[in-house]
Amino acid sequence: MRCTPKKTVEQIIESGNDYIITVKGNQPKLYQYLQAQFEKHQTQDVDNQTEQARNRITQRTVSVLDNVEELDTAWVGVRRFIRVERIGIRGTEPTHEAMFYISSVAADAKVFSRLIRDHWHIENRLHWVKDVVFKEDLTPICSGHAPENMAILRTIALNLFRLHEFTSITKAIRAVAHDVRRLFCFFQ
Repeated sequence: MRCTPKKTVEQIIESGNDYIITVKGNQPKLYQYLQAQFEKHQTQDVDNQTEQARNRITQRTVSVLDNVEELDTAWVGVRRFIRVERIGIRGTEPTHEAMFYISSVAADAKVFSRLIRDHWHIENRLHWVKDVVFKEDLTPICSGHAPENMAILRTIALNLFRLHEFTSITKAIRAVAHDVRRLFCFFQ
């Protein structure tokens, strides 16, 4: 069976779990449908948050729609549509972004705000580090079990750096790159 997003959500629901899935440009019909739904219908719940970090200020608005009856039934379990709109200033440049999600969870905007932020926390602390710092996507290792084994080693390294209270993984790599004794002290 070919793996598609619709089959994936079906399997998630059949396994007794729930999902919140980002809808991006690779699902153009669903993306446009969600945009139209938020323009056409009044949202049931809204959560607003403002955050200031370093050189940016962001106003984050999470809106929830629960009238999902018209959606293609192949999207199994969808109970809510979510829009996250971010408006802010980064440095001196204004920013505006709207993201759409579908979810099998029947929650309010405040809960979705927390769940989506928690996901991005994982994305930024794990996947971004692996992609950018460890350059995992650029590795030429691609045969046998080597990719999985290297991914495990990178995760171990990341966890050891964090366990030893490094806040920057790049600085951690520099700190131990030429200091084998310090590196092996991590394992004590």
